Amino acid sequence: MTRVLGIDVGGTKVAIGVSTADGPALSAHVRLDTGPDTLARALAAARALDGAPAAVGFSTCGVIRDGVVRLAPNVPGWEGLELPRLLQEAYGATPVAIDNDVNAAAAAELRWGALRGVSTGVYLNLGTGLAAALVVDGRVVPGAHGAAGEIGYLQVMPGEPAFADGRVPLEERVSGGALAARGAALLGRPVTAAELLGGGRAREPVDETPSGDPARELVDETPGGDPAQELVDETLRTLAMSVANLCVVLDPERLVVGGGMMGAAELILPRLTAEVGRAVPFPPEIRPARFADDAPLLGALALARAAVA
Repeated sequence: MTRVLGIDVGGTKVAIGVSTADGPALSAHVRLDTGPDTLARALAAARALDGAPAAVGFSTCGVIRDGVVRLAPNVPGWEGLELPRLLQEAYGATPVAIDNDVNAAAAAELRWGALRGVSTGVYLNLGTGLAAALVVDGRVVPGAHGAAGEIGYLQVMPGEPAFADGRVPLEERVSGGALAARGAALLGRPVTAAELLGGGRAREPVDETPSGDPARELVDETPGGDPAQELVDETLRTLAMSVANLCVVLDPERLVVGGGMMGAAELILPRLTAEVGRAVPFPPEIRPARFADDAPLLGALALARAAVA
């Protein structure tokens, strides 16, 4: 079997792996932190791992538009990077396939995982950020600008600050990063999304929360209750409503849910299933993703396998 190389650049780390078989297994891999000269260090590490792969798959945060990376402010030097050109220069005639990290994870689920055999589906990534990949005719749909499935930009309230204002409305409410930030404002101490979703919560809100802050409003609406639990409930209600609306639009046969927040799958999946069943005329089957760890890296390998074919 030919050897292919996968590279995944995320917000905090770079994962690189080599595969010698058409399956979700790595024969060698290495990890780096993101930071200065991320691409140069990643390519050097990739060359050391395999200097002559049959194809390269590259998974990136953000999206590729007009030959540059967009919507990727969290990696230094990544926003506006001419990634396709630089990879072509690095690998010459070797096929290189590039996609964003969520689409890549969906490609892994399509090839080897919970979306295998599905014609119309959705891959939903619940992690530090929030995004989806849309599958039509068994392929991930990129959209006209490479940004299909960027549901973090959906508005929750009419007229609220949105993309033009530098905001990501839905992601700021229901992603893992948002839940941690809102929980910290509510409780007056650092807290993780996993802690909130798992029930390890402090009970008292902080008096200093500014008026108008979502966390403060939540406390005011629930006197005598558990504000942290109410925050989790409100987050899951908003998430479930948004996912149901997405399913109404696409009419998928299967919804696959992955990402770091799925450590609380026993809490999240029943809420999604109930709302999708209530609101969607033809509810899709809902499954957890097969790949909880390294999904974008496995997706990069799936892209490379497709490029070889």
